[in-house]
Amino acid sequence: MGLARSRRTDRRIDYWPGFVDALSTLLLAIMFLLSVFVLAQFLLSREISGKDAVLTRLNAQINELTQLLSLEQSNSQDMEDSLANLQASLSAAQSERSRLEQLLSQGSGADEQAKNQIGALSGELDQQKQLSQRAMSQVELLNQQIAALRNQIGALEQALDASESRDRESNTKIADLGRRLNVALAQRVQELNRYRSDFFGRLREILSDRENIRIVGDRFVFQSEVLFPVGAEDINPVGQEEMKKLAGAIVELQKEIPPEINWVLRVDGHTDNVPLSGTGRFRDNWELSSARATAVVKFLIANGVPANRLVAAGFGEFQPLDEADTPEARDKNRRIELKLTER
Repeated sequence: MGLARSRRTDRRIDYWPGFVDALSTLLLAIMFLLSVFVLAQFLLSREISGKDAVLTRLNAQINELTQLLSLEQSNSQDMEDSLANLQASLSAAQSERSRLEQLLSQGSGADEQAKNQIGALSGELDQQKQLSQRAMSQVELLNQQIAALRNQIGALEQALDASESRDRESNTKIADLGRRLNVALAQRVQELNRYRSDFFGRLREILSDRENIRIVGDRFVFQSEVLFPVGAEDINPVGQEEMKKLAGAIVELQKEIPPEINWVLRVDGHTDNVPLSGTGRFRDNWELSSARATAVVKFLIANGVPANRLVAAGFGEFQPLDEADTPEARDKNRRIELKLTER
């Protein structure tokens, strides 16, 4: 069987330009949704940060006002106790005055002394009345201050309730935007999967149905014997022809994938589990697998594939396709894998 089959002339109608236009429109819409989400998330983050600061400030004010209210209530109780004491003293003084007036009426000899005592008690009573009036004024002022503090606390509680309501609305909006972003990302992954399927389909066409070139899962697998001599990393002439076809397919595919999809072609090198002697160019299978993957990447770059779309990785013998310790399993495990994925 030849290395490449001639392509048949496709005389069917070409729907591809229309499909590309539709795909471009879809991707532009996705980018618009992503931009709206990023802007909305930024604005919501700023709003939530501002509300957190306001809540902190309001809580501090409430604590301060609560402490002040407790202090004012304590002072009010002290003033009320003082007023009660003054009223008791006033009652006692009035009783004493009545007693002295009785004594005055009983004896004329004690008249002058009684008058003096009555005058002293009258002055004391006037002083007690003044103190009582000041105490009443202070109690009234404290009551007014307590009422004002209660109004402020009520206003702060209303502000907190309104802020919590806005927080709930913001969280709802964020959750909705998150769901939209997940949908957009899922659509993007589906687009990459479609291009991966197209890429593998083209590789099937240009590389023919050779037994040692096949698809395993989401990877295109070349057996090492197709590309390299035993124990070496230089691509042989047959392998170079196959890699040129691969490079041409990648260049054509790059023209079709929109620039918003950040894709790469990962080239993975794998060996069998037979240790190297260590006396040759490579000390172990790690170095051999990495060198072969790098050689493929450099060859593709030399044939027009952009370097930023390629990744080389070596896995040695540690990712086998077949765990059996047989010559057939080792042949299968010596391979180069190509995977179209996101960066």
